[in-house]
Amino acid sequence: MTKGLSRQDMARVAAQDIPEGSCVNLGIGVPTLIADYVPAGRELLLHSEQGLLGLGPAAAPGQEDPDVLNAGKQFVTLLPGASVFSHSDSFLMVRGGHIDIACLGAFQVAANGDLANWSTDAEGQIPGVGGAMDLAAGAARVWVLMEHCQKSGAPRILERCTYPLTAARCVDRIYTDLAMIDVTPAGLLVQRIADGVDFPTLQSLTAAPLALGPDCRPYRPATDDRAAAPAAARPGV
Repeated sequence: MTKGLSRQDMARVAAQDIPEGSCVNLGIGVPTLIADYVPAGRELLLHSEQGLLGLGPAAAPGQEDPDVLNAGKQFVTLLPGASVFSHSDSFLMVRGGHIDIACLGAFQVAANGDLANWSTDAEGQIPGVGGAMDLAAGAARVWVLMEHCQKSGAPRILERCTYPLTAARCVDRIYTDLAMIDVTPAGLLVQRIADGVDFPTLQSLTAAPLALGPDCRPYRPATDDRAAAPAAARPGV
């Protein structure tokens, strides 16, 4: 099995790529980890769909507040100046185009940017698409963070999604454990590849054509980002 980045390093790379001052929604799954790895000194407004703006890192053990949870129902913190508001107000922000980047998990992404992240059609799955549909349609940009392949080894990046769509042609960028790939009008452009993974191997694990970006570089977190460690790892937080 090809080994790539951990979920934490995927989140760290994405956090380093978010421009200063952005308002960013963090969806369920790997995206929630981004809050733990915002580079020190970078000001971002992290949003959670249930009604939080100004999300901070994970809460330290013993400091959990049952009223402060992220979209994945994990205990988090609020930064100074954070806002707490109703679910309906939260979606007014989403639908009103006030989210610069939505970072979402996914089951599948198609070569044209179609997103499937709410159902595999399996028995007992959640009955509806939920807020992901609004985020995919309302955010200025959509970044997906997911493993490159399913546990079975089946690719998650396809010519066409086989699962029910969340939204069509909405994904701008894909972060997986093996590569960072931009979705462009010309197709899927590989911008970074993990150490130990060559392009033919990456293509063999992807069920859609890939093109190697002219400036493709190693896919790893910057070592000088001074990113804050998760609160659980920081004494005295």
